[in-house]
Amino acid sequence: MDSRQMESVMKDSESGMLEKKEVLISNLNTDHKKQHLDSGTSLQLFLDRIPISSIPGINNSSVLELKSGDTVGDAIQMLYEKDVFGAPIGDILDLDPDDDRRRFSDRYIGFIDFASMFLWCLEELENGVTSAKGVGGEGNAFFAMLAQNPDIGQTKVGELAKSFLWNPFFPVHLDETLFRVLLLLSKHPLQVVPVIDRTNSNVTGFITQNAVIQLLLQSSGLEWFDSIANKPLSEFRFENEEHVVHVYGDQSIAEGLHVLWGSRIGAIAVLNRETNRLIGSIRSSDIYLLIENETFLHDRKNLTIEEFIHVETDNKGSDPTIEWDLGALFSAGILRLKNNFLPRMDSPVTNKKIDTLMQVMKNMAETKSTFSFLVDDFQQALGVLTLRDVIVQFAPPCIDSTIHGVGFFESALEQTGCHVKDGTLVCNQ
Repeated sequence: MDSRQMESVMKDSESGMLEKKEVLISNLNTDHKKQHLDSGTSLQLFLDRIPISSIPGINNSSVLELKSGDTVGDAIQMLYEKDVFGAPIGDILDLDPDDDRRRFSDRYIGFIDFASMFLWCLEELENGVTSAKGVGGEGNAFFAMLAQNPDIGQTKVGELAKSFLWNPFFPVHLDETLFRVLLLLSKHPLQVVPVIDRTNSNVTGFITQNAVIQLLLQSSGLEWFDSIANKPLSEFRFENEEHVVHVYGDQSIAEGLHVLWGSRIGAIAVLNRETNRLIGSIRSSDIYLLIENETFLHDRKNLTIEEFIHVETDNKGSDPTIEWDLGALFSAGILRLKNNFLPRMDSPVTNKKIDTLMQVMKNMAETKSTFSFLVDDFQQALGVLTLRDVIVQFAPPCIDSTIHGVGFFESALEQTGCHVKDGTLVCNQ
């Protein structure tokens, strides 16, 4: 698909989403006037109107799969060469397509990403090999290091099953709705929600947290959405609003990678040591640059973080205008490792506590970022907000779990004459 075709698809999808929004608001207003509402309809009044199949980009690309028997070294190289951020892990069972046991629960046992495996290997390698100069061709230094350390590179992906490197595998189907996606993302620390094709139990795409934010923003204009989204951040409580994992620009790249590995949130702040001002960030999405630029890998213990965050990424062959717009459209279907439309490392996404939740959502959506640093008037980092922090604010209550709905769904249910009491949905008759 060339850029003109992609732009046309994007416009058609955006137009379709706007039309669906107007119909949704009309239907919700009609339902609100009804005196008798079915419990299931009340609970899913809003999100069950948005089928997963309507999410733009959900079937735009083939999905790369890893096997539990693949080595870590091979898995990293495969993701890098295919330009894929992460992949579902398939079991090694080789079942016939018509076998009744061939269900998604049998086939897939987790999801793993490039950065987690890379940083794990690097942590292990720091105890031994520190350089691989003269081994392998250009761009292959890291893989040469793994080849010299087979006890690390030859580790099977399946052997990491119980480690935090894996994300759990909680899929949805195309005929399900955004309601279930919100439940999963709010209850579990998932990077993506896989979408399964019922006909063959294959993964056909992914719903990213960014895609969910994009869809939630389509709800602007609904009273119970705006009543939450228009509140300033100071009225919310977020997990890391008063704490931010950070390094200083004059520290080594190796130190920064070690801190990133330990942070588990996928991004750390880079501060100026003298002023404590925020000057950049290191993200999991930037790790591939260590393979593309061997200098940073070889000299990671000598080169500084500030030198690393100013690196120029290769945007050759891409139209930045098209890519910038298409980031929203295709975020659901494509898990690209090298995203040209992401902000530079030395231009971190920021917000202030006086900003509204809506402003944060739009900021993250426009920049395709997974986080935003909270800063003061002096650009000093106070905390960090993740996409999950935002999504949780719209988490629906769940009758069969300990999830309790927060502002958005409490208000939505009240509008329909319903509320959740002791885990049970109660509707006024």
